[in-house]
Amino acid sequence: MKYFKLSELIATNSGLDNTPTPTEKANLIELVDKVLDPLREMYGKPIHVNSGYRSPMVNRKVGGATNSDHIKGMAADITAGSRIENKKLYELIRDNLTFRQLINEHDYKWVHVSYNEKDNKKQELKIV
Repeated sequence: MKYFKLSELIATNSGLDNTPTPTEKANLIELVDKVLDPLREMYGKPIHVNSGYRSPMVNRKVGGATNSDHIKGMAADITAGSRIENKKLYELIRDNLTFRQLINEHDYKWVHVSYNEKDNKKQELKIV
């Protein structure tokens, strides 16, 4: 983990415990190693993690999908600070990296990316 810290991947302002299990922690490290760190290297500027791991309670509180990859420690919502820059992140991931899901959220308000070593189907979605 070169550019990202575990603490930023488990941060929550929900007031609820958000401590990952060893398996979820390992998944977060793999997400960083396979997607986020290489993305940061290519992009050349800081990337902010809005949401990484979410315990089931945190996920419910924020209205996340019940089958969300966030619960498994396999997903992050990221931003570079603007829709234009977020679109660049999206395109860098799409064109250069392996991923399970890549989602343009609300016209690039943020980008969701997930990674699962066993199921990287490179699914692209758009949420309006």
